[in-house]
Amino acid sequence: QVQLVESGGGLVQPGGSLRLSCVASGVSFSINTMRWYRQAPGKERELVARIIGGGSTSYGDFVKGRFTISRDSAKNTVYLQMNNLKPEDTAVYYCNANVYKASIGSFETWGQGTPVSVSS
Repeated sequence: QVQLVESGGGLVQPGGSLRLSCVASGVSFSINTMRWYRQAPGKERELVARIIGGGSTSYGDFVKGRFTISRDSAKNTVYLQMNNLKPEDTAVYYCNANVYKASIGSFETWGQGTPVSVSS
């Protein structure tokens, strides 16, 4: 069992900031790539940011320059720092990871999401 638990979402004003966290836990496993996705009501899920095991990062064009993904391997945690939030950033944000476990192989796991609402 490998669990991802997100936290840090909430209601903020336009131009405000939030820091999302995602903690991975479970029996012996390793994680390479971790990602943040988001899904707004009535819209398709979209990739927000990605961080590879070696530390390389990438972002969706719609958030590049405002969001920063980072990780703390010792704490099994990935973060998403979101600055200059806009109403169109309103969505449920999900943590996603590619996990490897010797007894199973590679698999993908998701958190349950943390909602972010940006409005006055």
